[in-house]
Amino acid sequence: QVQLVESGGGSVQAGGSLRLSCVASGYITSSACMGWFRQAPGKEREGVASISTLGGTYYADSVKGRFTISRDNDKNTLYLQMNSLKPEDTAMYYCAARGAHCYIPMSSPQSYNFWGQGTQVTVSS
Repeated sequence: QVQLVESGGGSVQAGGSLRLSCVASGYITSSACMGWFRQAPGKEREGVASISTLGGTYYADSVKGRFTISRDNDKNTLYLQMNSLKPEDTAMYYCAARGAHCYIPMSSPQSYNFWGQGTQVTVSS
């Protein structure tokens, strides 16, 4: 069993910053393929950022230059640093893990086996 627990969401004004964390536990390798997704009301879940086993990263065009994904393998923790937040970044943010290594970052939700419960991010104008 794999558990992913997100934290760090909240409410900020436009231009502010938040740092999301996702702690993985259970039967999962510390270098598993992982990613962050988000879903706003009435919209499909979309990939925000992902990181491969070797540290390669993917970012959605909408967050490039503002968000940074990173991981601490010793702590089994995935991070998402979000700067210059915009109202359109408002969504529930989910951490996801693939139960295997990947050598390129995976941006599709269908590539992931395990999901956290999500943490809400609200950006006001």
